[in-house]
Amino acid sequence: MIYPVEFQVNGEDRTVQVRAADILLYTLRDKLGLTGSKSGCDNGDCGTCTVLVNNLPIKSCIMLTVEGGGMHITTIEGLKNSPTQQAFVHNQAFQCGYCTPGFIVNCEGLRIAHPNANKETIQLWLESNICRCTSYEEIHYAVKDIFKLNK
Repeated sequence: MIYPVEFQVNGEDRTVQVRAADILLYTLRDKLGLTGSKSGCDNGDCGTCTVLVNNLPIKSCIMLTVEGGGMHITTIEGLKNSPTQQAFVHNQAFQCGYCTPGFIVNCEGLRIAHPNANKETIQLWLESNICRCTSYEEIHYAVKDIFKLNK
């Protein structure tokens, strides 16, 4: 059975036709052409698929599309040139770049939820994303930059 799902994606009202079992990550990628969110583990462990749902970071590989009905969804494409993205660029907080969209989206959610985040809160939020290429040092610099913490 096919269901219409209406939500707002990156500020634009969208309607998609999906099966009850369709996953948000693949709806965004395959039906809406928003390929910035990546499939890394498909079980919610790595964070490469992170999107904001009503400003909260959600791993889209473990969310059904039908659960997103009526929600406001922001993907990495919706954060183009945001201060969070610029902090990652400025600090060269990427290597291969595969995990970078998930980190940026997660950090944007952190910025919204905790505008005065301390180091402990930042560390806790960063634990939800995995990078397999780098030492995380540049990522930490970028996040500290976002929150204007001393490096």
